[in-house]
Amino acid sequence: MNEPMSLAEVEAIARRAHAAQVDKAGRPYAEHLAAVADGVRARGGSDEQVAAAWLHDSVEDEALSEAWLHEASLPQRTKDIVLALTKRAGESPEDYAARILATQGARLVKESDLAHNADPERLSVLDEPTRERLNRKYAHMRSLLGLR
Repeated sequence: MNEPMSLAEVEAIARRAHAAQVDKAGRPYAEHLAAVADGVRARGGSDEQVAAAWLHDSVEDEALSEAWLHEASLPQRTKDIVLALTKRAGESPEDYAARILATQGARLVKESDLAHNADPERLSVLDEPTRERLNRKYAHMRSLLGLR
């Protein structure tokens, strides 16, 4: 493998890949990626985990292809985490959580992702039924991952 991409390069790629995307509240999706990356860093995550945080939704959202990820100049651990966090069509939450738990470093990235997704301020702009559904979904995943 060539020299791994720097975190700044990974961030720039992620921002470009998700440039046209917004979150459920209509905010630029890159804000979510930055919050997850910052959360990983604040939780003591490695550079490989921070890079995975920037890319954690890229394959799932088809912003980048799995082939791109395979060929990218990234540590294998980063690639493994991104793939572990990529939900598969028809996959149960239990199977998804099991894959995350089986992949070194993935749980911390998902913990940061869930923390930002469940941020009350972020959820406050959504309608009540959506807020309740998402809170249940996030709480269930936290439970499956053994997070408080």
